[in-house]
Amino acid sequence: MTSEILIVWCNCPDAQTAQELATGLIQARLAACVNVLAPVQSIYHWDNGIETQAEVPLMVKTTNAAYPALEQWLQSHHPYTIPEIIALPVTHGLPAYLNWVRNELLENK
Repeated sequence: MTSEILIVWCNCPDAQTAQELATGLIQARLAACVNVLAPVQSIYHWDNGIETQAEVPLMVKTTNAAYPALEQWLQSHHPYTIPEIIALPVTHGLPAYLNWVRNELLENK
């Protein structure tokens, strides 16, 4: 069932943090794959003002079952007070790839 696969989005303050978080998620077997994407410009409200900051997004492939531990791990290792951690369900995908994602996670090792 594809709905058990999630894509988790998480912005990081810089490339080094993104690399460290991505590697940590893989080492902890909370994600099958993490893409460190090109920097983006984020504009958002914070502390009664508008902030503009370059950030480095992570695109994390995981499962619904692994998500609670992944969220807790990211929140405890991320330098932001309130990190952006958003999970989106995968509704379609190559079955062989989706099976690979499932098989790479901690609960299957």
